[in-house]
Amino acid sequence: MKKTIMVIGGGLLQVPVIQTAQKMGLRVIVTDYNPNALGMKYADIPIVMSTRDIEGSVRVAKKQNEITPISGVLTAGTDASVTVAAVANALNLPGIKFEDAIAATNKIKMRSRFFEHGVPSPHFFPVWSLSDAKKASKVLGFPVVIKPSDNMGARGVVRIDNKNQVADAFAFAKSASPSGELIIEEFMDGQELSIDAVVYNGEITITGIADRIIEYPPHFVETGHTMPSQLPKEQQDSACEIMKAGIKALGITMGCAKGDIKLTDEGPKIGELAARLSGGFMSAYTYPLSTGVNLMRAAIEVALGQEPGNLEPLYNRVAIERAIITKPGIVKKICGLEEALKITGIAEIIINVKPGDKVRKPTSNVEKAGHIIAVSDSLQEAEEAVRRCKECINIEICDESELSMDTINMSARERLRKVCYVCKQCNGKDCASGVPGMGGIGNGSSFKRNSEALLNYKINTRVIHDVTNPDTSTSLFGVHLSFPVMAAPITGAVTNLGGAIEELDYNLAVIKGCMDAGSIAFLGDGADPEKYKIIIEALAHHNGMGIPIFKPRANNEDIVKRIKAAEEVGAVAVGMDIDAIVFKTMELKHQSVKPKSLKELTEIISSTHLPFILKGIMNVRDAALAVESGAHAIVVSNHGGRVLDEMVGTMDVLEDIVREVKGYIHIVIDGGFRTGADIVKALALGAEYVLIGRPVAIAAVGMGSEAVSYYLKTLQTELKKAMILTGCATITDISSDIVRSLNHNVYQPFMGR
Repeated sequence: MKKTIMVIGGGLLQVPVIQTAQKMGLRVIVTDYNPNALGMKYADIPIVMSTRDIEGSVRVAKKQNEITPISGVLTAGTDASVTVAAVANALNLPGIKFEDAIAATNKIKMRSRFFEHGVPSPHFFPVWSLSDAKKASKVLGFPVVIKPSDNMGARGVVRIDNKNQVADAFAFAKSASPSGELIIEEFMDGQELSIDAVVYNGEITITGIADRIIEYPPHFVETGHTMPSQLPKEQQDSACEIMKAGIKALGITMGCAKGDIKLTDEGPKIGELAARLSGGFMSAYTYPLSTGVNLMRAAIEVALGQEPGNLEPLYNRVAIERAIITKPGIVKKICGLEEALKITGIAEIIINVKPGDKVRKPTSNVEKAGHIIAVSDSLQEAEEAVRRCKECINIEICDESELSMDTINMSARERLRKVCYVCKQCNGKDCASGVPGMGGIGNGSSFKRNSEALLNYKINTRVIHDVTNPDTSTSLFGVHLSFPVMAAPITGAVTNLGGAIEELDYNLAVIKGCMDAGSIAFLGDGADPEKYKIIIEALAHHNGMGIPIFKPRANNEDIVKRIKAAEEVGAVAVGMDIDAIVFKTMELKHQSVKPKSLKELTEIISSTHLPFILKGIMNVRDAALAVESGAHAIVVSNHGGRVLDEMVGTMDVLEDIVREVKGYIHIVIDGGFRTGADIVKALALGAEYVLIGRPVAIAAVGMGSEAVSYYLKTLQTELKKAMILTGCATITDISSDIVRSLNHNVYQPFMGR
């Protein structure tokens, strides 16, 4: 019968072990908190579960074991050894004791074990408070190193050279520790080796030995490694003996181990030792390229309780990994990858960033722009291949001071590939696409009418006053807003944005961009019946800081199911774009939608404790019924001109709706708003908030969350200028007398004298 193995973690570094297991004819279970993790796509049985959730992992393992008996469990390249041990112990599978796994993960317990067994490692002190840190530094003597006891990838690790640096270093390390538990230890100077080992029934086989390149002091960032080590054999041998002593001290008798060994003047000492294979692309990439040995296969065999196969190298080549590190700024575009991969000796190129990402000088191993892996017969040839590769790859960085709407729009124009031309005036007049796409339905007249209706109103300035720094802040449902503008819900990264950005990446960019600008993102449900899970995941990533808007599906239970999912992740509010009852993308996906009666609407709204928003209100009757249904807010919207041709603009109906329901329900408006002056017009006529859609989407596609934040902050600045020109000190001061309709020009005498 086909055996089943469980892999804890579904990230990039776990993909090789997943693929190797499948080539061995095994059924593979993969657990990860991210359902879209790369490894989850390769899994036979993907299970959404955090690698850090020990109890949850054991629970799902036991449950799955009843269906498909599990024969082994392991991880690679990530700190999930405790979870692996817990599952192995619970299911009586090959592995190590739970307490030994903890000792191989928690640096304080690890150092204590080494001290008990006489294994060379730096002197240390546990640290909880700044006072502890100061005392430990004084006793140990500078320089020292402070780090989280419970994190990996050099996160929060920093060297301290004098007492003046202790407070900042303590805060830096504390911010990277899940538990807040820190450790201070002696600084070890010297060359560092990374060593992998396979352990079967207590017998230790050393496999790969690599030279690590550590840079960017006072931090410890690995910028590459060389396999095999170029150091003299006697130095390598002495490091391996210390590695073996550390493995025995930690009780690793069945499984794998990776160690970071420092070659100090006092001899080799252990920096770190974990009960798993190495990450950093060593065990899964450079070691097999250098030796021809599939270390993943050996790890799987041991996890199954089988003696590993031949671990003798089939050949001896030089394989290296070198980090790609860019100057700080915002990624504008990435090119040259295809050409770079054609260079002789280049085996892999891994890019960690995408346009719109903000990059900075790295302080840990997870802040690098990418990695290049090369293999050749000599170190010189491999280094030359990397040099040529770096010359070929162009990660264009825009300095934050250079960020502008021109650079954002230029980048978006390239990525949208004519799905949207990113016109200077986003008013529908020159829009190249309909629905699906970024345009409006039919001849686009409803899209255009929104802008035309806005142009019907002009600002009436007031310049004799003392307003110099107006307060644009407000709040919605208890959430503070820096100004009354939020991102409108847009979905369909493939359908509407031409695949210019992944759906999850889009939602994450808009949520974070809005948060950074002091705003809130509305998120679109989409036509695909499973699409809502993506916005729920994005919300969960940012503690629910957003408002999902769901489609009026024919089955009300489908709507309630989505609302409950939003509740679970702590969404600010929920809503429905009730005008999507004839939406074209719903038709394309064969999704049934229908209007909602007042009774149905009331039942849906009463199903949740969250504030409920009805989007798509365009007349007084519907506004009054929205109040009666128990809705907390309405969005005056014609869906951006995407549901019906020949509709009036939202500003055409705003005043009537305001007169009917102002004070009974929050009034939001969208449709063609592009400038600070546009926002003032809406607020003057009685709207409380404005939603903006297409420009936010363009910014997100162009340069990610940084661009969304930049665009919104630009709007806030424009709003402030308009408020100064109209003498409005606060948002509540914006009144109807500062706008004038071109169609209704009535003189009103000034009664203030």
